[in-house]
Amino acid sequence: MRAELGPHLLLVVALLGAGPGAQAMKGVKCGGVLSAPSGNFSSPNFPRLYPYDTECRWLIVVAEGSSVLLTFHAFELEYHDTCSFDFLEIYNGASGDKGNLLGRFCGHAPPPPFTSSWHVMSVVFHSDKHVASHGFSAGYQKDVCGGVLTGLSGVLTSPEYPNNYPNNVECRWVIRATGPATVKLVFVDFQVEASEQCTYDYVAVLGGPGPAHGQHYCGATRPPTLVSLGRELQVVFKSDFNIGGRGFKAHYFSGECQEVYMAVRGNFSSPQYPSSYPNNIRCHWTIRLPPGYRVKVFFLDLDLEEPNSLTRTCDFDHLAAFDGASEEAPLLGNWCGRHSPPPITSSHSQLLLVLHTDRSTTGRGFSVAYIGGEWEPPPSHQLVPLPWVSSVPSPLTSSCHFPG
Repeated sequence: MRAELGPHLLLVVALLGAGPGAQAMKGVKCGGVLSAPSGNFSSPNFPRLYPYDTECRWLIVVAEGSSVLLTFHAFELEYHDTCSFDFLEIYNGASGDKGNLLGRFCGHAPPPPFTSSWHVMSVVFHSDKHVASHGFSAGYQKDVCGGVLTGLSGVLTSPEYPNNYPNNVECRWVIRATGPATVKLVFVDFQVEASEQCTYDYVAVLGGPGPAHGQHYCGATRPPTLVSLGRELQVVFKSDFNIGGRGFKAHYFSGECQEVYMAVRGNFSSPQYPSSYPNNIRCHWTIRLPPGYRVKVFFLDLDLEEPNSLTRTCDFDHLAAFDGASEEAPLLGNWCGRHSPPPITSSHSQLLLVLHTDRSTTGRGFSVAYIGGEWEPPPSHQLVPLPWVSSVPSPLTSSCHFPG
């Protein structure tokens, strides 16, 4: 086991012990921390009938910077239409946070393969006092290539990123939003062997609009931001027998973790608000108004993890606003804690809010309202200071009328 895993094991053991015990029936031992790079586990007594009234919790922890692929070899639990009796739950992280829940399963159909968006995954098995079946057998491994991603947000990277990717690799990821939502994919780094029509090494994205449907990307130019037409995006990475590169890194956002607002006024909030937001997410909300408008955002509530006690900076959970449609736009502000900031105003027709949370300590989140105003250039082309945009870090060269 790698040496740097030690501190993380202390954390996850604490998380494991925070929930109900892994031994819910006298004489039945199950669950625990799985920290090897790969392994297998199963329900008690598998392949014989599992015991009644039992709950087992497994916490899978691999080296930081890696991901976990979970696959099922066999699956047979008591069936119920809402899986309320015997069930298996899979979490993208610790099982104590329902915001990390990837799915609950029962019956005879095995769950699909799941890939975590970080180096921790949890599995919970529960049986009631009636009807037993043969249970399940599952395996996991770290640093996998491809899989089904169903979290609100996460990261995709080529194998061994940021080191050069290996030859003769083919990876397939399916990013699946929950419910009638879309998926947004943003590339933050990209270096793949260049070739005409990208016939050697490439990244392909399926399920997007227009040319993004099946478009191949290679070279050193980052692909554009892509949004799915439906609730799925498929990402394929392929390398040939020679010449490689650093590969790629991309963030994905889905469901209530990525929205685009085009109405002149509206409001929105963090996932699960006013309940606690999930750990380990990165969410994008874009306000996109017609040309000639600017956006004013009012903070109705803010309850995030407090700033770093040593530096007093927002190093943990934080909400940031950008004066444009991407994180490369000028920063309007970065906030954490429980003090609602004053209103902010964009200099153009688009504004982006980004919520980033870490692996521990959550709060209520945030709630905001926004309104669009028509842009009016001053007749003298002089700098015009406006009291309602005093929080914008640079003076504006226009005035703006917001409807009452």
